[in-house]
Amino acid sequence: MKLLALDTASDACSVALALDQDVRYQHVVEPRAHGRLLLPMIRDLLEDAGIALQQLDALVLGRGPGSFTGVRIATGVVQGLALGAGLPVIPVSSLAAMAQGARRRDGASRVAVAVDARMQEVYWGVFAADQQGVMREAAPERVCTPGEVSLPPGPWPGLGTGFATYGEALREACGSSLQGVLDDSRLVDARDLLPLAETAWNENGAVAPDDALPVYLRDEVAWHKS
Repeated sequence: MKLLALDTASDACSVALALDQDVRYQHVVEPRAHGRLLLPMIRDLLEDAGIALQQLDALVLGRGPGSFTGVRIATGVVQGLALGAGLPVIPVSSLAAMAQGARRRDGASRVAVAVDARMQEVYWGVFAADQQGVMREAAPERVCTPGEVSLPPGPWPGLGTGFATYGEALREACGSSLQGVLDDSRLVDARDLLPLAETAWNENGAVAPDDALPVYLRDEVAWHKS
């Protein structure tokens, strides 16, 4: 498949271009710079690969949860590009992408992802690999206080900035099911959206651009289509 994936749900501005087995990417950690960085990164990847946006099969949106501003930026850019190029969009959970990154980088078959959500809360997701090595939800994603998280019977390694900020509370809540922390500073990498997007494509998970919406997990935040 030919896919362009982007995620700005964290401090990282991350873009990946997959042309079948050839994957190119740019990944810059620069907080509050997504609006300035994202479009030039996309342009550079497409120009270097010698491919036009219209030649892709779909765009892939890191739909959150994460930074409200960051998720809004990615959503707006994806909607605009997809509408202009006549492409469908494949929304992918940013937490699932982090779990997929643990599969790629650490060989993890299961992982509990905790991202600092501010306001004394974490974005929490629990994922396990299927037979194809794609990370699937083992429990619904949620936003909650660190003391309210829970895990299925372990062992589950942890991942994400929530463990740097609320490590003690998370360990106490998870108990013996939590088996160490892989990395408490890792951010979303757009490369890890790609296998999840291909799986979603095969399961009819692509949507029209207007239906590619952010997921905040906090009910009080609303998104209005442009």
